[in-house]
Amino acid sequence: MTLAVTLAAAVGIGLLLGLLGGGGSILTVPVLIYLAGQAPEAAIPASLFVVAVTSAVALIPHARAGRVKWRVGLVFGVAGLAGAYAGGRLAAHLPATVLLVGFGLLMAAAATVMIRSCRRPVRPAPHAGRLPILIGLGVTVGLVTGLVGAGGGFVIVPVLVLLAGLPMAAAVGTSLLVITLQAAAGLAGHLQHAVIDWPITLAVTALAIVGSLAGARLSAHLPAQLLRTSFGWFLVAMAGTVLLAQAPAAARHALAGTSGGRIALVAGCAALAVAAARHVRICRASTPRPR
Repeated sequence: MTLAVTLAAAVGIGLLLGLLGGGGSILTVPVLIYLAGQAPEAAIPASLFVVAVTSAVALIPHARAGRVKWRVGLVFGVAGLAGAYAGGRLAAHLPATVLLVGFGLLMAAAATVMIRSCRRPVRPAPHAGRLPILIGLGVTVGLVTGLVGAGGGFVIVPVLVLLAGLPMAAAVGTSLLVITLQAAAGLAGHLQHAVIDWPITLAVTALAIVGSLAGARLSAHLPAQLLRTSFGWFLVAMAGTVLLAQAPAAARHALAGTSGGRIALVAGCAALAVAAARHVRICRASTPRPR
């Protein structure tokens, strides 16, 4: 049963990567840890393998449709290779708890950007696309990629829109190019000290590729802004789950081990679901339908 859920989640990871140019990769680590039962030290490099291969395949239909800005993507991506490699090497010297807490906080930050994108129009920065800016941002995003095993598309897409001046459709396709380069570099940094469970990793990768191709085909027909907002709320729930799992035992017991704590937890989840549904409904009403 757990294996079936893991493989179904793999399709979802690929679907989000192909559709949004990011988002699916941030789920790979939790899927491998909490569903496939891998240790964080093995899940992070396995995640990078899944993300690198899946993104490379999803890039193909976007490139054929002219939705990839190669110059911007290569500058941003190559600049991030050193950061991604350094992040992969640095991860060997940090406790798993520190990495997962950082991962949870990163998801919460990404969720905030996605949720707020519905009501705030995208306006490129005055110096959008300048080479020093692209290089600096590429190195920073690459470091995060290698350190926590996420492809970084949830950060790359907004950066490409706001600071590189790309339209949303081009940012999605170009993000996949950057993710492929940076995830591959992060994997290289991990391979010197990691042991990967190849059977489950290859199975997850194969199904993620199927999902990514479907997502790339759908991307031209669905409002990406609405989907990113919806996924942002899902990331809120995922971030809360990861951070709760890394909380001190006393705090976890207070929430899950007592009647009052369980009631508070259920009430909080219900309030989150209501707020998410209301926000998505408002966003849907204000989002133009794709032609």
